[in-house]
Amino acid sequence: MSGAEAVSRVGAVAIGRNEGARLIACLDSLQGLGRMVYVDSGSTDGSVAAAEARGAEVVRLDTARPFTAARARNAGLARLREAGPTPDYVQLIYGDCTLDPGWVATALAFLEATPRAAVACGRRRERFPEASIYNRLCDREWNTPVGRARNCGGDALVRMAALEQVGDFRADMIAGEEPELCVRLRKQGWEIWRLDAAMTRHDAGLTRLSQWWTRARRTGHAYAERMALHGGPPLRDGVRGTLNPLAWGLGPPVAALGLGLVHPAGVAVLAVYPLQVLRLARREGGGREGWTVAALTVLGKIPETLGVLHYALARLAHRPARLMEYKGSAGHD
Repeated sequence: MSGAEAVSRVGAVAIGRNEGARLIACLDSLQGLGRMVYVDSGSTDGSVAAAEARGAEVVRLDTARPFTAARARNAGLARLREAGPTPDYVQLIYGDCTLDPGWVATALAFLEATPRAAVACGRRRERFPEASIYNRLCDREWNTPVGRARNCGGDALVRMAALEQVGDFRADMIAGEEPELCVRLRKQGWEIWRLDAAMTRHDAGLTRLSQWWTRARRTGHAYAERMALHGGPPLRDGVRGTLNPLAWGLGPPVAALGLGLVHPAGVAVLAVYPLQVLRLARREGGGREGWTVAALTVLGKIPETLGVLHYALARLAHRPARLMEYKGSAGHD
């Protein structure tokens, strides 16, 4: 089989909203694959016309229902199946990312040689790490270990048969839908792999503390929902990600309040925060960057805790989750 024939077996589903030039770069990087579907979540910036001009099949989501990345991906997968031929594999990608030229060939060869592998993901890099400390934190977050993995992110090459077996993504999840999908895949005996290869470039666009705060709050919400779905043994998915921010975000303040009612010195328990910053800063090697990373890591437990509590309260009130946007697009990453 020629390289062109192999790549033609790979379709692509890109999702986005108001991504502008980032979407154009994304779709240009997907040229040469089999079928390319772009799912739009209510853009007003000409994204639909730009996608059509680049040969993409466009799916416009009904604006009467809440947008989620999971819902958009499912709509794209449905289009690939409806209007054949259905590809054997699909490259999932966000509209603010570009695909590395050699990624699909590398990932496809791995999946072909590893029949139990459902997902292959590689190294996602931040396009503009110099723009802000928040962008650099994203780049660090995405540098996960190589080898068999528990989860993947929003960019990955995925076997269509595996997706069909587990019923695609949970469309109601506002975040964390990829790890949740991976839990169901692993339950069916499939494997998730992280390859030592460049995969995508991502434009996080995080330049303000408020954006980073909202992203961290969404992370806490996602962990809490994952724990609610799959937190029982043996998987215990999302448990650590839920309990850790609660321990740091609620533990010291509650302890300080309780002890402070007994004796004013009880508030000294709050010293655990600067001590933790000091510990992390030393681990990071000090310097301005190290201290900033340490401070944001500790501070981030507060919005993550708020995200956990937001999920818990919404669930108790039987309210549907609403998308937490942190930038001008759909706010996914």
